[in-house]
Order: sequence, then C-alpha cells, then structure tokens
Amino acid sequence: MLSVLMEQNTELARLGVYNARAPRYTSYPTAVQFTNDVGQSFTKDALSALPIDKPVSVYIHIPFCERLCWFCACRTQGTKSASPVASYLDKVIAEIDLVAQHLPKGIKASHIHWGGGTPTILTPDLITSLTDALEQKIPRTKDAEFSVEIDPTLVDQAKIDALVDAGMTRASIGVQDFELKVQKAIGRMQSYETTQECIDMLRRANVSSLNMDILYGLPYQTQDSVLDTIQKVLELSPDRIALFGYAHVPWMAKRQQLIDEHALPNGETRYGLFRSMGAELETAGYVPIGIDHFAKPTDSMALAQKNGQIRRNFQGYTTDNLDTMIGLGASSISKYPNGYVQNAAKSSEYIAMINAGELAASRGVKITYEDRIIGRVIEMIMCDFAVDYTVLQREFDTNLRCIAQSLLYLQKEFKGFIEFSKTGFTITHSKRALARLIAKAFDQYSDDKAIFSAVS
Repeated sequence: MLSVLMEQNTELARLGVYNARAPRYTSYPTAVQFTNDVGQSFTKDALSALPIDKPVSVYIHIPFCERLCWFCACRTQGTKSASPVASYLDKVIAEIDLVAQHLPKGIKASHIHWGGGTPTILTPDLITSLTDALEQKIPRTKDAEFSVEIDPTLVDQAKIDALVDAGMTRASIGVQDFELKVQKAIGRMQSYETTQECIDMLRRANVSSLNMDILYGLPYQTQDSVLDTIQKVLELSPDRIALFGYAHVPWMAKRQQLIDEHALPNGETRYGLFRSMGAELETAGYVPIGIDHFAKPTDSMALAQKNGQIRRNFQGYTTDNLDTMIGLGASSISKYPNGYVQNAAKSSEYIAMINAGELAASRGVKITYEDRIIGRVIEMIMCDFAVDYTVLQREFDTNLRCIAQSLLYLQKEFKGFIEFSKTGFTITHSKRALARLIAKAFDQYSDDKAIFSAVS
C-alpha cells in the first residue's frame, strides 16, 4: 500500500498537482474574463427576458464583519458600529426594487442564500426588513430553500429566531479549524464550545439542515491537529461539510499578508492533509461530493449526486439547477442564461450607483453557445469526474467538435488517469486532485498569467 501511494504521489508531482494553480470553476467563463463592456444594459435585457414559469435563485451579499479574519479573501470590511450596516441594507432593499422594475411579473425565487462577510451581523429587525422587502418583490415558492452563512461568535437566540421566522431552512457555519495555534495564526478565535452552543440553538429552532466549513492548508496544521478538528466536527454531526483548501493570495487579499507564509504547508503536505481528513469523514459515513464536499447519505446533496443531479455555481456544489441567479449587494455576481454580471465591488461605488437610481451592474461576460457546451463539460468533470457525450448531445444537439482538441490533449497528458470510451470519459485515479487540471484543459480562455488558487 505504501509503495502504491508513493508511486501515485510521484505521478501527481509529474502532472504538476502539488504546485499547479487553476480556477475553481464555479463559473465558465471564469471571473477573470469579466469586462466593463457587459453591465447595466445587458442586465436590464437579461432580467426582462426571464420566463415567468421558471423560478430563480437569489444571492444577497452582506460585506460587513466585526472582525476581519486574516485568511479570508472575500470582499468584506470591518465595522464596530451598526450604522454602516443599516445604511447598506437600505441600499440593498432599494436595489431589490430597481431589479424588480425590470423583472416580468410573476417571477419567484426557489433558492435564497445570504453570504458575506457576516450576514449574522444584521440585527433581528434588519433581518426581518430584508426578508419582507425581498418577499414583496420576488416572492418565494412554497418549497423554497433559504440558507444563511452564520458566524457562531456573532449570533444569539434573537437573531436565530428572526432567521427562522424569515423561513431559513439551512445554516452554513464557519469553523475553519479548532486548533488554538492555527486560530491565532489566521486571526480567527472560535472555541468548540461557542460553535456547539450555536448549533444547539439552531437545532432547538428546528433548522432542518446544517453545513460546516473547514479549511486545510492553513499555517501550523499537522496530520494530528486536522484529525482532531475533524473528530470535533463529527461530534457536532453536521449534514454537510465543505472541506476547502486555503487559497493564499496576499496580492489580492492584503490582510493575508498577516499570515506567516513560512508556516504554510507545501503542496504535497496540503494534499496529504486533505486525504487524511476526507478519509476520516468517509469512515464516519459521509459521502464525498465533488472535489471538496461531504454529506450524510440521506442529505439532499448526496441524493442529488447519486442521481447525477449535482451542480456547481458561485456557492460551490449545490442541488440548485436553475438557469438564473440574481446577485444583490456589493460585489455579488448574477448568472443569466446568456452571461454573468458582477455588481460594483466596492461598497462606496455600489452605494453611489444605487443612490443614482441605477442598477449596480459593473462588469461581466456574455456566454456563447460554445461556452455553454464547454461550461457543461467542466461542470461534469467537477461534479461527476466523468463526461457523458450522449448527455451533451441531448442537451445541446451538437457534434462536440469544440472539445475535440482538448480530448486529444487529455489522451496524451493524462494517460493512465482517464478511461476513454465511445460515449465519454471517466477520471479513474486521483479524481479530486486532477479535476481542476483536467477541467482547465477545456478552458478556451485559459491564461497562464492569471494567478489562481492552488490545486492541491
């Protein structure tokens, strides 16, 4: 077994897994292709063209935090005062009204997600105000899913009660790591007891599903420390677990400069940490989903994967297979059938556009028919580790010539890791480690000068 593992590691090193960087492919084309040529006019046309018989997803970004964790690369800003948060929320509510002016009457939302930042920085009154405003303009379907990212250090019973009253069905809880030395190194102090108290409150409130986010590749993590964190997570028994690799991009996220780079594990060690943590979760009965998610066998995500219905979007892996996601708030990204659009990233610019009575759409990219085909191929790779030509031909009624050169490249470069047949191909070895590199082979916009997160 040891010799097999060493041989596999050698092959992965040859393919560049331990030092390669690639997009996470939560969209195609990726956000590096966004330009200012696609913005407000495109968004107005995309909104007005939506069919009323198809529901949409809605994402709302709350970019405020009381503490700025050093590892985070999200668009966030710190505040110790409630005033900026309340003022910002007024603009989000105004944006909801602006968006609704271009939507056909009758559009409903079947998936809603609040992310951040820290959505639980909102007071109960603000939670209610935001929910009411959205429900008035884009009402929910009867079976709508409503998920909220929750910081256990910034939530109390009143906020949970307000979220439950608002219809929250799933809570996503940030943990990252329970080891004190690691927490100090990333600027995020959060005890197991605080996390457990938060989960207890959610379960007493009958929240039907709990997610937990864990990071590997952080400074000072060891095999023993990450397995200790996993054991603590298992004691809390979440329905889903996202096991993300830490993306160290200090040139983009200046706060990451506070992290000691010398304490970060190298690519091969990162991969070893993930393998150990993933194996522990599988031993406990969790089903691996794609490259970095795990779920209980009875969870809807595990069932969706079993039925070939798992999808990937800006929230990662999801059961949401809708064509449209409307992003609200600063830096949020909308997905339409014919393109992606991102709101102004800086809160000040976002607020100025809303104050002027304009949509906050700032930059984006149009999707061609070929992009849709390749995007679906990439999604299959990231979700299923396999591509089925018959499904593609049924969905797109095409001869798939646009992926012919990429297939030839794969047959040459990934020989022994991919099994090809007349009806498709399957990644047979080191699936999770190779998925992003194999997906990149199909990326017609791939730019080696663009710097993405580590593959390992």
